[in-house]
Amino acid sequence: MPLAQSKLYTEADYYNLPEDIRAELIDGTLIYNQAAPSRIHQTILMELAGTIRDYIRSKGGPCRVFPAPFAVKLREDRKTIVEPDISVICDRNKLTDRGCTGAPDWIIEIVSPSNSSHDYVMKLNLYADAGVREYWIVDPSRERILVYHLEQTDFSVETYTFQDSVPVKIYPDLQIDFNSLDL
Repeated sequence: MPLAQSKLYTEADYYNLPEDIRAELIDGTLIYNQAAPSRIHQTILMELAGTIRDYIRSKGGPCRVFPAPFAVKLREDRKTIVEPDISVICDRNKLTDRGCTGAPDWIIEIVSPSNSSHDYVMKLNLYADAGVREYWIVDPSRERILVYHLEQTDFSVETYTFQDSVPVKIYPDLQIDFNSLDL
């Protein structure tokens, strides 16, 4: 007897979800985000997004900062749409009315206890494969930031704490001092 096959979802299925449902489409599988983000998650998101936006504005740069929910279709040829906590996109040709098509230059994910392997494993591999230049995993429970830099075809990683000033590789003159953030 053949095994039952699960349904493969499409981009249309993703965009037809009710507005109050948050989900990601990973290789044709819908992954629902069950829990609302914690206060510390949202505080970190706002502090980082504001710091990055202010930096870009001060430099007059072309990049844009988008906090979640913001749909990122990593590759045109795949059934994968993610909603990173923060996406920085410097090529405005990647921006669409629905979000972004193509790899953002910088993605930040803030770990929630219920989905830590999602950020540490699955998304790391998706982002590396798509060509994201820089990927940060901010872990509030461990007060740790993992910074991945795309070098040739592999990510290298550096580890920082919430007491550190973290350099941003895509902006050589930007460091984010976590100790000074209002957390």
